Amino acid sequence: MHKSVKIAAMVGASALALSACGSKPASSSSSTGSGSSSTSSASTKTVKACMVLDTGGVDDRSFNQSSYDGMKAASAANSGITISYVPSNSQNDYTPNLNAEVSKGCDTILAVGGLMMDAVKKAALANPNQHFAEIDAPSQAANIYGMEYNTAQGGFLAGYLAAGMTKTGKVATWGGLNIPPVTIYMDGFWEGVQYYNKQKSKNVQVLGWDEKNQKAGTFSQSFTDQNKGKTISAAQVQQGADIIFPVAGGAGLGAGAVAKASSGKVSVIWVDTDGCESAAQYCDTFLTSVTKGLGSSVQKYLESVAGGTLPTGNFIGDLTNGGTGLAPFHSYDSKVPADLKTELDKVKADIISGTIKITSPSQPK
Repeated sequence: MHKSVKIAAMVGASALALSACGSKPASSSSSTGSGSSSTSSASTKTVKACMVLDTGGVDDRSFNQSSYDGMKAASAANSGITISYVPSNSQNDYTPNLNAEVSKGCDTILAVGGLMMDAVKKAALANPNQHFAEIDAPSQAANIYGMEYNTAQGGFLAGYLAAGMTKTGKVATWGGLNIPPVTIYMDGFWEGVQYYNKQKSKNVQVLGWDEKNQKAGTFSQSFTDQNKGKTISAAQVQQGADIIFPVAGGAGLGAGAVAKASSGKVSVIWVDTDGCESAAQYCDTFLTSVTKGLGSSVQKYLESVAGGTLPTGNFIGDLTNGGTGLAPFHSYDSKVPADLKTELDKVKADIISGTIKITSPSQPK
């Protein structure tokens, strides 16, 4: 969806792009964080952690929800951390929301989504004594902690899996917006299919995206419009795709609806979270999910803040530290051949070792 330092983000093999739908401001208990590089000065007793959500609301079943879940987990583990969030109904809300959180006296402000990058940088430069963290964007100032995820790696595994499972020889992907936090997933998926084709002398086709043409592709222009997601997915099925990978937050639920209506002929690979946990109504259509360790990295970050350290620099989540990966196959487990599962383990190991080189231009540096 929507929209990089070395923290260990535990996601495991089970844990979707980007926003979904607006929701009213609310407060919650507390949160604890991640840690890596540097400078101190947060209270070890009481921490006021504030979050500015991207569009889509706190219950978008995607990156907003996962990020806030990390805050809630931190708060549950440490009652000294109080948490709250404000939603953004449009991109025009980013700057006023950030400024309002600064005025509230938050110890740290977490911004969800790379689309907020310019607004966060402006707020950080204007308030050098205020600490910020941003998901899906690199650090752009000394008081901003950047959290990025190389989801091209998880996407590669999903592409290989899809190529090995398709019965029609066609798989598909589409995104919410043509922005790096979205296309990085699509790049990885596309590359995984190409790698499978090369290894197996096959010709599985990918509808909706070609990494070699970053300006094209299929996009809903929304992270909330499930009807648009349904229309796109239905069109891809009509073109022959039987596995769809939507990278579009709540809009991606439209793909779940199409798969549900197909009576088992179409399956979906979810994104960011384990779809069987975040969108359980479509669990029986989810082959797997490409996870992004948002919740765990937010939790670790807040734990660090509560311990007196305000992390700086960049965190990059990847296959090595659990920042991305594949969720369990759930109801598809018995349908995925043992040989294909073994191959996926080998592909994962080869990505980690560098034997397989992923070329997505959207990978965090």
